[in-house]
Parts: sequence; C-alpha cells; structure tokens
Amino acid sequence: MASAHSTAFPPTEPLSLQTGRLPWRKTFIALGVPNFRIWTVGNLLAMTGGWTQRIAQDWLVLELTGSATAVGITVAMQFAPMLFFGLLGGVLVDRHSKRMLLIITQALFAVLSIGLAVLTLLGVVEAWHVFAIAFATGLVTVVDNPARQVIVTELVGHRNLRNAISINSSVFQLAGMIGPAIAGVLLLTVGAGPAFLLNGIACLFVIVMLGMLRTAQMSRVAPSPRAKGQLREGLRYAVAKPTILYPVILIAVFAVFGLTMPVLLASYADDVFAVGPGGYGLFNSMVALGALTGALLSTRRSSIRLRTIVISVGLTGLLQAVAGLMPTIALFSACLVAVGVACLLFLTASNSLVQMSSNIGIRGRVMSLYVLVLLGGQAIGGPLMGVIIEKFGAHAGMVVSGGVPALAAVIVALVLARRRQLRLQVRLRRFVPSVSIATRPPLG
Repeated sequence: MASAHSTAFPPTEPLSLQTGRLPWRKTFIALGVPNFRIWTVGNLLAMTGGWTQRIAQDWLVLELTGSATAVGITVAMQFAPMLFFGLLGGVLVDRHSKRMLLIITQALFAVLSIGLAVLTLLGVVEAWHVFAIAFATGLVTVVDNPARQVIVTELVGHRNLRNAISINSSVFQLAGMIGPAIAGVLLLTVGAGPAFLLNGIACLFVIVMLGMLRTAQMSRVAPSPRAKGQLREGLRYAVAKPTILYPVILIAVFAVFGLTMPVLLASYADDVFAVGPGGYGLFNSMVALGALTGALLSTRRSSIRLRTIVISVGLTGLLQAVAGLMPTIALFSACLVAVGVACLLFLTASNSLVQMSSNIGIRGRVMSLYVLVLLGGQAIGGPLMGVIIEKFGAHAGMVVSGGVPALAAVIVALVLARRRQLRLQVRLRRFVPSVSIATRPPLG
C-alpha cells in the first residue's frame, strides 16, 4: 500500500544544500542575497518591537494584579489561538502569497499595539484589556508565524536555507537581548505605554521593508490548490517522517515546560531576588545573550541529525533545572546564559531539520504544526507554571521546567534505540568513559 502522502507529494528529493563547515568569512553567507538582507533588517525591527511589548505586557499585568497566575494567563491568551487554529494558518500560507500575508499581519499587529498603548497612556487599562489584545495578537500570529518561516525559502532558495534559518534565529535572539533592555528602561522611566507604541511603529516600518522586496528575484512557490482533507494530509505527512515527528514531540514538551521563562523570570525578579522590572529585563537579556551566542554557533553547524535534537533538548533541560537551584543573582544569571545557548542550538536544529525534511508543496502545513506545538504549548505551560510557582515557589518551578524536557529526551532516545535508529556508544578516553549517541548502521 502506498504511503499516505505519496500520491500528492513524492518523497522529499535531495536538496542543493551548503554542506560542510563554512569558512569564517561565509558565516553569514545568506545575507549575500539582497532580498534576505532587506528581510533581515525588517525582521530585526519586528522582533525587537515584539520583545519590548511582551516584556512590558507581562510586567504590566503583574503590576495590575500582583499575580504570577495572571501573567501565565496573559501568556496563554497570546498562544492559545495557535493551539486551536494553528493548522488552519498553515493551509492559508500554502494557498496564498507569503509576502502579502505578512503585510496584512504586520498592519494588524500595529493596530493592536497602538490600541494597547492608547489605553495605557490614558490610564484606563485593565488586566482584561491586556488579555483581550494578547488573544487578538495570537490570532494574527496563527498566520504570521508560519508565513515568516516559509518565506525564507522563497528569499534564499534551498542551498543557503540552513544558514538563513540560523541567521533568522540570531536576529530573533539579538532582538530578545535588545527588546527586554529597552522595555526595562521604558518601564522604569515612562511606563508600559511607550513600549507598546514603539512596537506599533516598528510594525509600520516592517510593512515598508516588505514592500521593498524584489519579487522578481524570489523563488516563488506555486500556491496549493484548494482541496478537501489538506489538514489531515499535512498531519499524515508529518507523522510518516521520523525527522519531523520526533522533533515536533520534543518541541511540544519543551514548549509546555521549558519555554515558560516570562512567568518564571517575573517571579524570580519580583519574589526571589526583589530586583523589580529592571531585573526582569536583565534576566531576559541574559537568556537572549546566550541564545544569540547559540544562534551564531548554529551558523557553523555542518550537519543536523535526530541525535543532535535529542542531546540538545536534554542538555537544555538539565541546565534549566540547575538554574533553579542557584542561590545568587550572579550564579542565576550565568546559568541563564548557558540555558540560552543550549536552547537556541536545540530550536535552530529542530527548525532546520523539520523544514529540510518537508516537501516544499506542504511545508506551510508542516511548519504550522511545528509552530502550533511551539507556541500553543506555551498557552498550556504559562498558566500551569503560574500555578506551580504559587503553590511550590519559583525554585521548584524552574526545576520542573527543565527536568520534564530532560526526561522526555531520555524517553525519546530509548524509543529510537529500541527501533534501532540510535545506539549508545561508550568509549574510554585516557581511562575516562565517554558516552555518546550514534546512528545505527543499517542491517544487512
């Protein structure tokens, strides 16, 4: 019997990829494409504004309610739409121009951000306003995020796709370092309103940058025709490929538990170390500093395999659990940098492996599944972590947030080993045992 996706989508053909480790002078080779340079500038503006708003939004809710659970609800409101409607977003991305979709989503983001800024500056903002605008922002993200993932292929083609994905991650993390710092300064000096206004203005600039893209130089993908069963088709395709299925499973677990930093760091800044909004911005910047380092390291990566994903999520979880035991701000901050490095190596490896394992005609739906578990998982994890923190404390929350993904990595490694896809290697190096995971050679 033919596979579920064989009639509509042949197995992914070998791609013309950059192989081997790049020389240092070509670390950012994808930026040699003019359209990708324009996109990267716009993306940096969008991500910086988004990070600024997210930090200000979470802190504003904490000020209005004094509750970590309320911060978790804010996170849930922003990511719940992806959990419920994420796959529909992938269908829209496969059917329509990614550039035009992004222009529409940025315009909607601008309206929502400026609206929240007005409410805050007028002094009439309430927690439910923030919840509602976070939910509306999440609805727009349902289309924006998969479109943002897939357009990279149209901008750079397949050969430099892995490098472009790593640069995109570097931009996100650079913004994640700049945005919280800006938010911290604004929160300390003028309040949350200007932070929201800044994000709205950034979205308008991004629309201008998208209009500057040279469409004639883009590797446009023909839109998928309307047909019944496209959601099921995308799911069957993803489940049939281990290089998509297992990264998605690990991303789902990590999103629910590991990617709850806004809730955790708000509690550490407020309750554990009592450093206020400035400290909250600092902690987020420490994570982003490590993540930027990890993203830059990922541009040097010569190959990505399932074992890369399993090892990196296990290491990330372990480091995050250790961070929960740190007694001082200095040690805690150092651990956050290490967590950022490991986390970004895991996320960029997963993103790259899933994209490069997907046929281009169905990539929008595959990436929408990826984004669904990545963002939708945080909709579950935000309130869950808020409850854990309020009942057991921030330290316990951090240990749980890292320990569960580390356990998931061990379980997936055992499953792959049982299916003869991975095996453990133990070697003695100068009388010291060294354990690693390797791909099993095929039988026969």
